[in-house]
Amino acid sequence: MTDADVTEPAFQRSGAVTHVPYRSGFVAVVGRPNVGKSTLINALIGTQIAIASSRPETTRKAIRGILTTDNAQIVLVDTPGIHRPRTLLGQRLNDVVEESLSDVDAVAFLLPADQEIGPGDKRILSRLRSDFVVKRDDGTFKWKVPLIAIVTKIDELDRGALINKLIEINEFADFTDIVPVSALEHDNLNEVRNVLVENMPEGPQMYPSEQITEERPEDTIAELIRGAFLEELDDELPHSLAVVVDSIEYPEDNDSGESYSGKAQVIVSIYVERDSQKPIIIGHNAEHLVRVKKKLRTAVNRIVGQKAKLDLHVKVAKGWQSDPKQLEKLGF
Repeated sequence: MTDADVTEPAFQRSGAVTHVPYRSGFVAVVGRPNVGKSTLINALIGTQIAIASSRPETTRKAIRGILTTDNAQIVLVDTPGIHRPRTLLGQRLNDVVEESLSDVDAVAFLLPADQEIGPGDKRILSRLRSDFVVKRDDGTFKWKVPLIAIVTKIDELDRGALINKLIEINEFADFTDIVPVSALEHDNLNEVRNVLVENMPEGPQMYPSEQITEERPEDTIAELIRGAFLEELDDELPHSLAVVVDSIEYPEDNDSGESYSGKAQVIVSIYVERDSQKPIIIGHNAEHLVRVKKKLRTAVNRIVGQKAKLDLHVKVAKGWQSDPKQLEKLGF
């Protein structure tokens, strides 16, 4: 199957051309932490707009990726994983999920093929039922919006085990559709696109075709930096890391005020909760900062629109995960 199968705006049947109606809408991508939400969205969009990491609770904001084809536009809302909050930050993350579910046209519920359905999945299903199930006149119940099960990480199972997993998921809830996929292997991605498009209402294009996210450049760069540190430090990284882009300063000619071809300065504050965590982030002879800058050079240049220099400053914001004022300052 090719992308033409998804994007073809019209098809011919018995000599007549039938035009496919344009569809558009919002899809909330939900699931417990670390089930592949960000990986799937990045694969569908075709570029990285959300952090994908093996660490749970990586996503902290409802990042919106925009998927545009010839006959549809879908806004994918990458929600933080629903979990039992242990800090004020955790509660705020759950509030983000609540807000992102408030006005969507469909819900994509991600369930990993290589893991058992557990209490976290049941808690999410219960929450979805409270938000999206209505009672019919005859006393039965129905979903207000399509509920699509996307079974991720199918590359981890052989065919027999996958069939058993799909049967188990079919019995778990009354899903509108069930779609298996491996975002890492790009296996069955077109089918995911097809199913999402089919379940969108008819509507107009909402964003320019070239736009792939709603995020501000500052937010996108901050997330890329946090993701780079997740990969660089892995288990050493304190979960209390927060990144804020304070400003993007474009070079200007002192006389005319017009920009010239010098580098833009991207001023970044990296926050940890304790003084002892600063050396972990910086590294010996600032090696971690240097590697992150090098890794993100091309991506940051593209976002800024010209050559740019990352200016990273590591700071301490003690106990910020449970401090309302600090959370506000850090954008939560």
